[in-house]
Amino acid sequence: MPPVNRRVVVAGSVSVKDLADQLGVKAGDLIRRLMDLGVMATLNHELDRDTAVIVAGEFGARVEERATQEEREGVIIAGGEDQDEDLVARPPVITVMGHVDHGKTSLLDHIRSTRVTAQEAGGITQHIGASVVEWQENRLVFLDTPGHEAFTAMRARGAQVTDLAVLVVAANDGVMPQTVEAINHARAANVPVVVAINKIDLEDANPERVKQGLTEHQLVPEEWGGDTIMVPVSARTGEGMDRLLQSLVAQAEVLELSANPDRAGQGIIIEAQLDRGRGPVATVLVKRGTLKVGDAFVSGHVWGRVRALINDRGERVERAGPSMPVEVLGFAEVPGAGDDFIVLSDDKQAHEIADARRQRRRDKETAAIVSHGVSLDEFYQRLQDSEVRDLNLVVKADVQGSAEALAESLGKIAHEEARVRILHTGVGAVTESDVMLASASHAIVVGFGVGTDGKARRLAEQEHVDIRMYRVIYDAIDDVRQALTGLLSPKFQEVIVGRAEVREVFKVPKIGAVAGSYVTEGKVARGGQVRVLRDGKVVHEGPIASLRRFKDDVREVATGYECGIGLERFNDIKVGDHFEVFAQEEVPTSQAG
Repeated sequence: MPPVNRRVVVAGSVSVKDLADQLGVKAGDLIRRLMDLGVMATLNHELDRDTAVIVAGEFGARVEERATQEEREGVIIAGGEDQDEDLVARPPVITVMGHVDHGKTSLLDHIRSTRVTAQEAGGITQHIGASVVEWQENRLVFLDTPGHEAFTAMRARGAQVTDLAVLVVAANDGVMPQTVEAINHARAANVPVVVAINKIDLEDANPERVKQGLTEHQLVPEEWGGDTIMVPVSARTGEGMDRLLQSLVAQAEVLELSANPDRAGQGIIIEAQLDRGRGPVATVLVKRGTLKVGDAFVSGHVWGRVRALINDRGERVERAGPSMPVEVLGFAEVPGAGDDFIVLSDDKQAHEIADARRQRRRDKETAAIVSHGVSLDEFYQRLQDSEVRDLNLVVKADVQGSAEALAESLGKIAHEEARVRILHTGVGAVTESDVMLASASHAIVVGFGVGTDGKARRLAEQEHVDIRMYRVIYDAIDDVRQALTGLLSPKFQEVIVGRAEVREVFKVPKIGAVAGSYVTEGKVARGGQVRVLRDGKVVHEGPIASLRRFKDDVREVATGYECGIGLERFNDIKVGDHFEVFAQEEVPTSQAG
């Protein structure tokens, strides 16, 4: 075939059909040339930029490479590099985390009360999701997040908001499961932790026991030779609060936090909602630059112009600099928490970028390629592509001993190019919080002798998080070891078919126990495999022996109906048990290896 005397413009990926049209050749000829290069493609197959450039060159075309819309956006948004002389110190952004009743809210309330002045309307602080506290000529910004779930949800969207985490632990209660979760979430985000040992005014307070408990999770107090600041406080009496604030200021100084205020504002959405009177409003935490009234902006796929800025005291302000939280009015629609917020030169540019982002998001959803997670099946391939160097795991087990043993065994698995990193271990069923941590950290959830609650399973499907369940500890170890060495190629994956709740138990002669059950989700099918969960732990796994509606044998029972379920070789059924019906589905070879 004679050389193609044409100029071809390539910007990003291009379909085989479009490239053939640009080259002026038959699609069949282009597909054959691609096959010669070792690329199997169809008419609508998207070729990456490098492949398109090579194959167009093979036909003798003159190739002009252009930046994609996304790359042009990146240049606009990044702007110029900040020079060292332009940087000034900025206040630290602090998240308060900890167990549900250890006093997070009381601590925040006490800190906020130190700055309430008569000028504030009736002493009422505007709730915008963040508070600015001035203490001894230092500014500190506290995020009013509900805890590590929100912290991790924002991180899952690529938003690194927090500079410091305050871990609140009650002196009379000690380290609790949620305390451990908070530690692991902060560690996964690589955020320094300052511990506030709260409630020291109570008679049964024992701060030393709390310190001892925290050392078991690699938080060793400074006075014991570690590097974690631990401050005994009482949110009720105020004891130790000044020392806590002083510690946060000192920690911030070590981090040398800085930003350039003399540039267009950029930040992150902390929270957003539709206000009946004011329209879409959102709290923006400015990360660098200065945000001003009248600025055109884009946030995620939403654009707008700043109509008003309101600070955390409910006052209207004209501008907000680095680390400052402000409520912004002027969005075209409600943005999402964790979305970026970028000031641009004019409305036209903001509108164009918002439209391009919306289109890209639509294309991704259509192609079903939105994936936060990573599966064991694809881990080795991503290792080869230099995308992954750590295999992150979240481990859940039926008892603490099993969790520790499994985590220790998995942690010892070594490979020359990758390592296992245990982000969190816990006891009980796999929860939404576990899935969110896995999603944010590209981790796999490994369960041993436990179930998965319905919300967590749905979230895992949505976020493409791989949850692996095991009954034998060595199976889990083997799978992870094989993933690290590239040998894993499972041909089946587990799919939850339905769930049922046991409401009555009948003893039937010659048959045994029959569970009078209500199907809460999906369907129950005769001959299916079932997992019996009691208090989140697996007490039995095996096939369904019989399934009846009233006196009739049936093949399956759908959601919202009652039925009698008999299990093969298991009669220890109790009212309140949950049945998780599952099946093993074959995975296509392209996904399995």
